[in-house]
Amino acid sequence: MSHTFAPSTQAIDVTPFGARLAGARTHALFKSLDMEVIRVVLRAGQSLPPHKVPGSVSLHCLEGRLEVMVSGDSHALQAGQLMHLPAHAPHAVRALEDSSALATIVLCSPA
Repeated sequence: MSHTFAPSTQAIDVTPFGARLAGARTHALFKSLDMEVIRVVLRAGQSLPPHKVPGSVSLHCLEGRLEVMVSGDSHALQAGQLMHLPAHAPHAVRALEDSSALATIVLCSPA
């Protein structure tokens, strides 16, 4: 399956979905050589299983509430809050209510 990403320098709307959240889906917004940005949509109770990535990650909750498990610790993340996850840190995310978030993933680490 091919993904269509927004071209460089094009503005991307990342305002909360609000009433449209029920019909929204997770999708990648753009990907470059050094980063990828994904709009993650999770329904209450849904989760992303434990995983880790080689680069650091920022997770910005746009709406709803998320529980972020990082290296065995649980952290709450609510609308308007941003969290940094270190490179290689095992993490998982669970929606405490219907939620959307921006995940920014660093794809290559600095030399």
